[in-house]
Amino acid sequence: MPTRLRAAYDKRIHSGQLSPDPAQDEAIAALSRLSRDLKRRGRFGRVPTVTGVYLWGPPGRGKSMLMDLFFACAPEPKKSRAHFHAFMARVHDLIRQWRESDKAQRKAVFGTHRGDDPIAPVAELIAAEARLLCFDELQVTDIADAMILGRLFEALFERGVVLAVTSNRAPDQLYLNGINRPLFLPFVDRIRDRCEVLAVAGARDWRLDRMAAGGLWFASGDAGFETLWADLRGEEPEEPAHLVVLGRDVVIARTAGGLARATFAELCGRALGPQDYLAVADRFHTLFLDAVPLLDPARRNEARRFVTLVDALYEARVRLVVRAAAGPDALYPVGDGAFEFERTASRLHEMSSADWLAQSRG
Repeated sequence: MPTRLRAAYDKRIHSGQLSPDPAQDEAIAALSRLSRDLKRRGRFGRVPTVTGVYLWGPPGRGKSMLMDLFFACAPEPKKSRAHFHAFMARVHDLIRQWRESDKAQRKAVFGTHRGDDPIAPVAELIAAEARLLCFDELQVTDIADAMILGRLFEALFERGVVLAVTSNRAPDQLYLNGINRPLFLPFVDRIRDRCEVLAVAGARDWRLDRMAAGGLWFASGDAGFETLWADLRGEEPEEPAHLVVLGRDVVIARTAGGLARATFAELCGRALGPQDYLAVADRFHTLFLDAVPLLDPARRNEARRFVTLVDALYEARVRLVVRAAAGPDALYPVGDGAFEFERTASRLHEMSSADWLAQSRG
């Protein structure tokens, strides 16, 4: 009997949303196997060891789309999905809390206060929250991450945590030429031991063709914006996403897997800053931004936040779909700040191009 994931994928093939792709089909088979294994129960009530899945390949081959489908269909109730950098930022924050807290504070957060090593209590907390961890875009460039990954995931695996991962790099290419890389290699070994590793290097992601055909910049009231959102989201339900930024809870109300949707007022009309926008760029591969108004000096603060948001998305190579009162060159027509906005308009043009889509994340 086909899994819910296989049925959802095949439905997209039959409807024409997707074209048959042997590489994606192989990945769906592996993720379907993982879905079945997650439902197994061990003898005497024990949780069985489950082999995860690690999908790697160049951008634009559908890895994030496959992860979107898998996460929506995965039968495990205790599951979590995050961009890998956001996950590691939280891990570092938990380690800091353990080291800086007194016994009572440790007990309140971690349920225990004993020991000097933070790895075990951090792993215990993460494992209590989610048996299935789904990561987009696993890559390691930070030595602080590299030094703790092996020990952290050894502890997570001991507690029955299962991984589903996408990356642009094969496991043995992670942290290549990094400082003290031999200390990182145990993490590579654990990934190989505990995950089925598959290359996804077939045809282009169907979303890129759909976005290139429909365009990424829509005039106010253009229903094409809604149609594209519905097409890309498919049957995946919308839900809020909570991003922890410097101890604050930043909520993006409408998300579906790696897709996020917000209004200009929600992202630029309130007091958000660079770290908030970096968190959005880390977590999502595509942002739909609606109701962007004409800008002028009276909206100086909102315009400045918009510039910061675009910069964060640009550097992270996030796909940006916009519905606005004017095109990029006419968004900030006159007044103090219009000249400086020309750089942002140039970036918005670039981010609407076919070349940008071809090199964007996913």
